[in-house]
Amino acid sequence: MDNVDLDVLRQVSAWQREGRPVVMGTITRTWGSAPRPVGSLVAVRGDGHIAGSVSGGCIEDDLMARMREGRLAAQGVELVRYGISGDEAARFGLPCGGTLEVLFEPIGPASAIDALLAALEKGERVRRELLRASGAATLQAALGGDVVQLDEARLVTTHGPHWRLFIVGAGQMSQYLARMAQALDYEVTVCDPREEYAPDLPGAELTRAMPDDAVRALAPDAHTAVIALTHDPKLDDLALMEALRSEAFYVGAIGSRANQARRKQRLAEHFGFTEAEMAGLHGPVGLKNGARTPPEIAVSILAELTAARYGFRIPEPVFVGRGRVPTEPVSAAA
Repeated sequence: MDNVDLDVLRQVSAWQREGRPVVMGTITRTWGSAPRPVGSLVAVRGDGHIAGSVSGGCIEDDLMARMREGRLAAQGVELVRYGISGDEAARFGLPCGGTLEVLFEPIGPASAIDALLAALEKGERVRRELLRASGAATLQAALGGDVVQLDEARLVTTHGPHWRLFIVGAGQMSQYLARMAQALDYEVTVCDPREEYAPDLPGAELTRAMPDDAVRALAPDAHTAVIALTHDPKLDDLALMEALRSEAFYVGAIGSRANQARRKQRLAEHFGFTEAEMAGLHGPVGLKNGARTPPEIAVSILAELTAARYGFRIPEPVFVGRGRVPTEPVSAAA
């Protein structure tokens, strides 16, 4: 789940402690061009105060009015659809005739919000099952991918970090990258066996294992990115050779184009990698945006990761006059 939805749960918990009535909504289905993805959360307090968003602001006014009038989930768990007709879509500002389906639940002790937050604060992934008849929720460890399932009896949702970032090297740039990545919903692990490096990594995990062992233990999946930042082939190559043969959606290493060429040559000569296996190796890592300082480079890396997450290919910038002007992003499917 993203940080916006985590903040919604925190606000729900705070309103509960204050003894205020609260209704929480979960997007369960979308049609057309919906502003927020399935699983997104919104919460409305009894007096109409709102936390989070399901439509970028279009539907929220209606939710606030219904809550103040006592018409939102007044009889228990309630399924609501917005934008079924063209007129209704226009009324609520939904783009391109989009439609949202949102399940609203009155929040109470049986909602297990505090228990859910406690697990999320420890970095755990949690499966929450809400019974529509009673409004009671149960929690268990989430296995496998993200799930949002709704049927006549229950709503099942997955909460916790959706993306993982494994960084080789605990230098200054890694610290900036780790902090920024957490704001983008990455669970961050930094690997550096060199005891001389003692980084400040709040919210991230530090491992002193050798990079190849650490990558194998991580078992990268399609929601994992692996980035090598040490400039030391003895460390970077160990991580890369494991990551390239995993399901990681992004594998990259810092360094110049010349270093990238030498890196590929080493992987081919010493570890038997083929050109096809090395095709997914990004390097130099990050968008080519002129970044120079460690925080700027961290921004460029995360920008490229974001493009990879959403299946966009960023073309090389072209020179126009005195500056570089990038062309429009092109979908990977184009």
